[in-house]
Amino acid sequence: MPASAASPPFKVHALGEIAIRCTDLAAMVAFYRDIVGLELLAQRNEQNIHFFRIAPGYGGHTTVLALFAAQMQVATGLSSSLHHIALTVDASDQEDVMAWLDKKSVAYNVQLFGWVGWRGVFMKDPDGNTVEFVAYDDAFRAKPSA
Repeated sequence: MPASAASPPFKVHALGEIAIRCTDLAAMVAFYRDIVGLELLAQRNEQNIHFFRIAPGYGGHTTVLALFAAQMQVATGLSSSLHHIALTVDASDQEDVMAWLDKKSVAYNVQLFGWVGWRGVFMKDPDGNTVEFVAYDDAFRAKPSA
């Protein structure tokens, strides 16, 4: 179905990520690893962030659960336990995402995650939760230093 003037010129294809701030990170890691059975993908920032694979995802972006230590400073300044929700879009649609947000006067910022080849376009919903449009592309992957 073609997008109308009132519809975004891009399509969300999948849930990319759910990120939760945890008061007891070790217990949460153990629960999602040992009880739920999720595969640990990576630990970052001196092990204050743990990424678990949920499913293959869409377009090369693995669907993940990210667990953050509650005391860890995050750029979003959230006071809730939900850090953010990420929705997967095609990398080729991210420029349309930004143009759409500009047209709708929605503030956003862009961040590259070169270690895994993701680029996120972040904004706030009306309740102040962070929503990310994320895409995978080899072009987003950090190049090794010479």
